[in-house]
Amino acid sequence: MLDAPSLWDLIELRADADPGRELLVDSGGSRLTNGGFRDAALRTAAGLHALGVRPGTVVSWQLPTWTAGYVLMAALCRLGAVQNPIIPIYRDREVGFIVRQIAPELVITPSEFGGFDFAAMIARLTGGTSTRHVAADRTLPEGDPATLPAYRAPGERELRWYFYSSGTTADPKGARHTDTAILAAARGMHTCLALTADDINGMAFPLTHIAGPIWLGASLMAGASNVLLDRFDPGAAVELFGREKVTLGGSGTPFHLAYLKAQREFARTRPGERAFPTFRLCNGGGAPRPATLHAQIRDEVGGLGVIAGWGLTEAPILTMSTVHDPQTALDDSEGRPMPGVELRVVTLDGRTAKPGEEGELRARAPQLMLGYVDAALDGEAFDEEGYFRTGDLGTVDEDGFVRITGRLKDIIIRKGENISAKEIEDLLFTHPHVADVAVIGLPDPERGERVCAVVVGAEGAAPLQFLEMVEFLRREGLMTQKLPEQLELLDLLPRNPTGKVIKRDLVGRFKD
Repeated sequence: MLDAPSLWDLIELRADADPGRELLVDSGGSRLTNGGFRDAALRTAAGLHALGVRPGTVVSWQLPTWTAGYVLMAALCRLGAVQNPIIPIYRDREVGFIVRQIAPELVITPSEFGGFDFAAMIARLTGGTSTRHVAADRTLPEGDPATLPAYRAPGERELRWYFYSSGTTADPKGARHTDTAILAAARGMHTCLALTADDINGMAFPLTHIAGPIWLGASLMAGASNVLLDRFDPGAAVELFGREKVTLGGSGTPFHLAYLKAQREFARTRPGERAFPTFRLCNGGGAPRPATLHAQIRDEVGGLGVIAGWGLTEAPILTMSTVHDPQTALDDSEGRPMPGVELRVVTLDGRTAKPGEEGELRARAPQLMLGYVDAALDGEAFDEEGYFRTGDLGTVDEDGFVRITGRLKDIIIRKGENISAKEIEDLLFTHPHVADVAVIGLPDPERGERVCAVVVGAEGAAPLQFLEMVEFLRREGLMTQKLPEQLELLDLLPRNPTGKVIKRDLVGRFKD
């Protein structure tokens, strides 16, 4: 299983080896075994083939964390399409940018989900183009698998995926990825978490995130199962994860904090008992975490605590802790580099950092993207030796443990989602009551960071009000997860001699 050359090959291998083993359960009641998953994917592949999907066809899709989402993912792998999973919370601004940039032949979404009309959004965004929309409300197009052409495994560097994140600029950045990259990260995670066929992963994050296919790959390698929540609610997680005997509590700091809160509430009425009695560990990454979280999860929720990792959409899971690491490393590090990952730390003055010295983390790795969809971004993304400039500041100690200390890039990580400060600033600059603005991330124990807008009012205008700001940004199309949670008014923003806002001064002033 570990040597499978593609994700579809891995699906076939696991289905042949263990067809009756359950692979997927979702909160809507759908259940699929390894064999059932492969067969459903073949039927959907045939249905999509009848719609014109061929090797290289670009297909964007935006489904919640349903078994149908994984079936669609697998079907597109079988067809050799270039697929573009889109996170469900993305709205007109992000989805519009994506479909304009990659011009997919098909876009597959629910008709409606969570009170939002996806079909209407896609109609707005693709009107006048050749892009077709297919509605998938827990069901997918199907056909006769006998009509499918023979499968051809992709080459090692053959494009198969487009993944977009909000990134560090106003526009999303699209990373071009291969099955090779996905499987390299999956193999590393399989090893670090010591996954076995007894494991059941609780997946509460969007399977359209790059970690979605990575988790599928790691699960198939181990013969493990997955329990999917399409919308995270701690109460629903306690009930579903308990009933399904989940052993792995993913998938990042916001979820771990919610599990901790649920455990404390549970203990009030049932002292001495666990809300998640079968948790072996809590795996995750993607957001800053309080220094005490690992020990709190270990001592209160149960299991080994938080087994954390670090990576980016461009290079997922570059480092990860393991179940064998010392407690001191689990407390505050993101583990060591995955197999095949080369890390270098470069100080701000361009030197190679010494062990424990802070600098920008740069990486060469088998899970590294081919490059950006916008190739013009590649020049600044890679250094002269081919290392990817992550934009994250950190240290690597003498034992190889990586600790993230900050970011060169001006992003705010709220509940694991990257939020561009510039995108919000650009919108607020257009408000008639705003003369100057800086958007900063402030430490927050529940969210990792919260979004704060610091505004200088326009001369003669009434001071900007919080609700007025929020409604303005909503009208401009900013998605809910990016809306500032705090507004501060100043007479003047602190700037350095070159005119750049000194954001660290603002963070220091308003963090409390």
